[in-house]
Amino acid sequence: MTVAALLTILGLVMVLSSSAPEAYAADGSAYSLFTQQLIGVGLGVVGFYIALRMSVRMLRKLSFPLFCMSVVMLMMVLIPGVGSEGADGARRWFNVAGVSFQPSELAKVTLVLWGAHLLASRRSEHASLKSLLIPLVPAALLMAGLIVLQPNLSTAIAIGIILVALLWFAGLQARLFAILVGGGLAAATVLAFTAGYRSNRIKAWLNPGDDPQGLGYQSNQARFSLADGGLFGVGPGQSRAKWSYLPNAHNDFIFAIIGEELGFIGCMAVLGLFALFVYTGLRIAARSVDPFLRLLAAGATTWIFAQAMINIGYVVGLLPVTGLQLPLVSYGGSSTAITLLMFGVIANAARHEPEAIAALHAGHQSRLDRVLRLPMPASYSPLRAAAARSRSTRPALGAAERRRSEAREAAPRPRGGRDMAEVGGRAGRERQPVPGRRRADPGVRGRGQPANGRRHPDGRGYRG
Repeated sequence: MTVAALLTILGLVMVLSSSAPEAYAADGSAYSLFTQQLIGVGLGVVGFYIALRMSVRMLRKLSFPLFCMSVVMLMMVLIPGVGSEGADGARRWFNVAGVSFQPSELAKVTLVLWGAHLLASRRSEHASLKSLLIPLVPAALLMAGLIVLQPNLSTAIAIGIILVALLWFAGLQARLFAILVGGGLAAATVLAFTAGYRSNRIKAWLNPGDDPQGLGYQSNQARFSLADGGLFGVGPGQSRAKWSYLPNAHNDFIFAIIGEELGFIGCMAVLGLFALFVYTGLRIAARSVDPFLRLLAAGATTWIFAQAMINIGYVVGLLPVTGLQLPLVSYGGSSTAITLLMFGVIANAARHEPEAIAALHAGHQSRLDRVLRLPMPASYSPLRAAAARSRSTRPALGAAERRRSEAREAAPRPRGGRDMAEVGGRAGRERQPVPGRRRADPGVRGRGQPANGRRHPDGRGYRG
C-alpha cells in the first residue's frame, strides 16, 4: 500500500507538471489533463478497496465471466461507430458521455485472474501438459490478436508477458517455455516490421542519429531531457522539454521529465520503488499457501514490473519505443485505475498469508484494518478446495459415479471427523486413509514434510 501510494502521488505531481503547457494550449486550463488523471486515481482507489475486501472464492468465481466480457469488449471496440477512432486511426477506446475507457487495460486483469484460477485448478488435479496449455494459450492468443487489430502492439506484448509469467510460475518445463518465448519473440518481430510506424521505431532505435529531426526526434529529445537534469535536476515544474519539445511528455515519456526535474536521484527513487514492489509482490507469492493466490500475485507483479522496465528502457534508449506506459506514473485514467485495482488484489493476497491470518484472528488488527472494516480472511484448506472442484464437476458425472462420490463424502471420518492429514502425528505413525482423498506421495514424511525439504508446487504434503 505504501509503494502504491508513493507512486500514485508522484504520478499526479509529474502529470500536472508535464501536461500543464499542452493542456493550457488546447483547453485554456493548465489543469484539464490533471483533472482527468485525478478522476482515474479516484476510481482506482475505489477498485483497490473493493479488491481488498473481496473473498478469494468470489475472485475465482468471477474470473471466467470477466474474461469473456473483456474479449467481447475487445471485439466491440473494433466496430465502427461503437469504438472511438483516434487521431492515428486506432480504435482502442469506448467514449461514453465524455469519459473514455480502454478495454485492453481490463483485458490484462481478467487474463491474470482467469489464468491463475485455471492453472491452479489444473495443477491440483494433476492435469496433463495439454490441459495446462489449453485453453489458456489459445484464449490469450485470441485476446492478443484482437488487441493487435486495434492496432496496439504494446498492450499485446503485455498480454504475452502475463501468459509467459503464469506458465513459468505454474512450473512449465524449461524446454517448452523456451519454445513459447521464442515463438512470441518471433511473432512480435514480424508484427514490428509489418506496419510502417513500427518499422520506423525500429530504425530510429538502431540509428538514432540518422534522422534527428524526423524518426529519431522523440528519442533524442528524451535523452536531452535526462542530460539536462544532471544529478539533482532543474527543480519541480522547471522542465524545458515539456514546452512542445518532447512529444507525449506527460504520457509515454514522463520518465524523461522526472529525470529533468528531479535528476538522477529522482530516477533512482522511481527505480527503487519498483524494485521494492517486485520484492514485496514475489515475497507475498512465496508465502501464499493457496496456489491461486500464489500464481495471481506472481503473475501480476511480473506484469507491472516488466511494463515499468520496458517503459524506462525505451526512454533511456535501451529498447525501441513501444508505447507502454509507466504504471501509476504516466497519464492515463484507465491504466491508473486498473493498476491500482491489481495492487488491491496483491494486498488481498498478502492478508491471506498464513502468518497474517493467524495474527488477524488473534486480534492483532492494525488501526487501518479497523478504519476500513476489512473482513477476516479465511485460511486455505486443500480439502475445501477439492470439495468445491468436485461440486463444480459433479453434474458431468454419471449417475452411478455420482452416487459413489456422495457415499464417499458422507462416510464418517476418523478421530471426531477431522482429517488425519490435517491433524498430523508423530513421525512413523500410521495414518488412516481419508475417504475421497488422494494418497500422499511416497516422498512425504511423517508430519507432511517433503523428503527433500522443499515445498511441493501444488501445496501437497503440507497441513491445510
